[in-house]
Amino acid sequence: MKAVGLRELKNRLAEYVRQVRSGEEILVTDRGAVVAELGPPGRASVNGAAPAGLAELATRGLLTLGAPNDAATYPKLPRLLTPGRVTRLLDEERGRR
Repeated sequence: MKAVGLRELKNRLAEYVRQVRSGEEILVTDRGAVVAELGPPGRASVNGAAPAGLAELATRGLLTLGAPNDAATYPKLPRLLTPGRVTRLLDEERGRR
């Protein structure tokens, strides 16, 4: 993936748009830090939830994407404290100021 600074992008925008139109992806940097990505429209992520960069790394085998959050996956845990117990404990600790 090609990287280009803001000033160069501004000065040669038409050239970079042509490259993106042909399928190239370009990182836009500001003082060396990536601030944006330019790419062809419709390049959705592989699973719809992960950003395109993570999906690309997963495709290359460099990481494994986690499962989507699903409440049914996690068991319901019982309450450890009764309602109002925390307030009473804080009152005891603070000495009823």
